[in-house]
Amino acid sequence: MNALKTLAIAGAMSLATLTSSVFAGERETVQVFYDFLSNPGSETHKKAFLGASSDKWESLGDYSGKNKTREAFVGQMGGFAKLIPDLNWKVEEMHQDGDTVIVRSRATGTPKGKFFGVDGEGRSFDIMTIDIHDLEDGKIVRSYHVEDWAGALRQLSGR
Repeated sequence: MNALKTLAIAGAMSLATLTSSVFAGERETVQVFYDFLSNPGSETHKKAFLGASSDKWESLGDYSGKNKTREAFVGQMGGFAKLIPDLNWKVEEMHQDGDTVIVRSRATGTPKGKFFGVDGEGRSFDIMTIDIHDLEDGKIVRSYHVEDWAGALRQLSGR
């Protein structure tokens, strides 16, 4: 009986280790997304994002049905690189359930020009963001996201 119990515990520990390493790999894949957000002008980070995401990756920020393609997102980030050169997207918490990774992060930056029509006159923003990433075969296929852009505009307008 003791040998059977020992074998069962060893098997459970092996499975837990395997599961942890699989989850760690998926969390590392998702981290690549945030590294690109923080370095939107970097060709290295752009290539890493393209490698970590599916060709059919899409960004869903609302229920309009106008989802952003990977190519459109990369183009948008190129614009952010010029407008907000100090953009930083720091992961504060990451949780995983199977092939879904949920992230709470903090986005900060100081726009060099009008941002969503607001001239921040050198002011910075510091906002919370929540994202849900779906993965398939080790790649991000879909990212749902919510950012507090209204809070950013209040901060930039000095309110």
